[in-house]
Amino acid sequence: MVRSVERRLTWLLGSSAFSNLGDGIGKVAFPLLAATVTRDPVLIAGLSAAQFLPWLLFALVAGALLDRVDRRTAIVLANTARAVVVGAVALLVYLDAVSIWLVYAAALLIGVAETVADSAANVLIPSVVDGSGLAKANSKLQATEIVGQTFLGGPVGSLTFALFASLPFLLNSVAFAVGAALLVALAGSYRPRGPARPESSLRADLAEGLRWLRRNPLLLRLVLVAGLLSMLTELAQAQLVLYALEDLRLSPAAFGLFAFVGGIGGLAGAAVASRLLDRTGRRTVLTGGIVVCGLAFGGMGFTAQPALSATLFGLFAAAVVTVNVLLATARHTLVPGELLGRVLGAWRTVVWGSLPVGALLGGVLTDALGSPSATFVVSGGLLLALAAGAFATVRFPS
Repeated sequence: MVRSVERRLTWLLGSSAFSNLGDGIGKVAFPLLAATVTRDPVLIAGLSAAQFLPWLLFALVAGALLDRVDRRTAIVLANTARAVVVGAVALLVYLDAVSIWLVYAAALLIGVAETVADSAANVLIPSVVDGSGLAKANSKLQATEIVGQTFLGGPVGSLTFALFASLPFLLNSVAFAVGAALLVALAGSYRPRGPARPESSLRADLAEGLRWLRRNPLLLRLVLVAGLLSMLTELAQAQLVLYALEDLRLSPAAFGLFAFVGGIGGLAGAAVASRLLDRTGRRTVLTGGIVVCGLAFGGMGFTAQPALSATLFGLFAAAVVTVNVLLATARHTLVPGELLGRVLGAWRTVVWGSLPVGALLGGVLTDALGSPSATFVVSGGLLLALAAGAFATVRFPS
């Protein structure tokens, strides 16, 4: 039985590794592509908004659908769709037929597929491992995301973009395709668990999930804290490419390496998260993690030294990953399996849907203040205020 669980988790993590490699390449290559078209901070922020807008529009529907269908099949189809879209972008870049509006359109389509793929991978975890292994499995999933997106995807995206602009998008497409293919080997059925229930409309399913969430005060508070955390961090992160290229004077190739150094902290956070949760109060982990995020971003705004800034970015990544492991484990522990897709959909409508809002506000703020560094300072201060609010309002059961 233990070997069967480990084997299933290995296939899921392997698929996630390639999918996140594709994500990592795209998260560097798309901003660099946008920066070759425009240096307007509002338009650059618009790319981040376009990438995350689908979470605001479709996360609820995606979550409801994931409570009806085989979640493994959903990931396979979503990753295949992402491979096709990014492959088309590679061709357009090769033909020198790219505008900022085409970049936005591609980002939107990829984001729609991501709402399905990412949510399905998350709700698959309780079907693959038992309750005692949830924190470790979530930590491994976070570590896979960091390695794929930051350690591999970031440098590959920036270096290949510097060599040949269409190459990172081609590699991105291949990574998504391999991620889809690997998950085909995951044995078993992964339809939602739970007692049989009468057929109902999608609208009724959504209402049931929202009613359950509304009746759980702890989850509601965590959704609010997580949504504000996403918005306030994206305020600065949407300006990261301009911060690196203009304030730190980094080259496009070095931009990915800057993210690589920052990812060391994220991997460290994933490695220690489950142990911190075992040994430290969850409230302390939540509020302490947000405090570290605020101090790191504030510090980035006050320095023009790339090495120090990358170190601070790594500190931020360690803290935010630790908080993410806590939040994911809380969801898996508190939400019934048959409702997990819908509750996660509502959660991510708020949390991921706040990202385009934060991105656009960050672009406007940078335009008004005249510097991405100033936006990092503002973001850091607001995160410290959020930490105080979370400490005052969130109470976990003993």
